[in-house]
Amino acid sequence: MKVTGPSGPSTSPGARPAGRQGGGFSVPSSGAAAPAGAATAAAGVSGVAGVSALMALQGVEDVTERRRRALRRGHGLLDRLEELKLALLGGEAGEAALERLGRGLGEERPTDADPGLNSLLNQIDLRAAVELAKADLRRAAT
Repeated sequence: MKVTGPSGPSTSPGARPAGRQGGGFSVPSSGAAAPAGAATAAAGVSGVAGVSALMALQGVEDVTERRRRALRRGHGLLDRLEELKLALLGGEAGEAALERLGRGLGEERPTDADPGLNSLLNQIDLRAAVELAKADLRRAAT
C-alpha cells in the first residue's frame, strides 16, 4: 500500500512480495530507487494556496482568543506583582521582578466585550503602574 497524496492510500500490484497474502509491513531494499510516480505526485501538489489560506485564518482573532490573551496577560501581571511582593518582603530590591513587570505592562492589551473584565484588567494595570512608579521614586531617593 502506498500513500500517494490527498486521495488516500492506493495499492499497486507489484508492491507486495509474492509469498505473502496478508497485509503486512515490508521495507524496500536499500538499492531500490523511488518510483517515478511518487515524484510526479509530489510535484503536482500545490501547497502555496493551502498555506496562504491557513495564514489568513490564523490572522483572524475571534472573541474567545482575545479574551484568553487578555486573561493570560492579567494573570501574568499578577504573578509579576506577587514576585515583587515576595522580593520586597525578603529584603531585596526586586529589580528583576520590576523589569519583568515593566515588560508585562508594556505588552499590548486586547480589549474584551465584557466591561467587568475590562475593569478588572484596568485595575491590574493601574496597580502595576503604581508599583513601577514607587520603584522609580525609591531609586531617585538613593
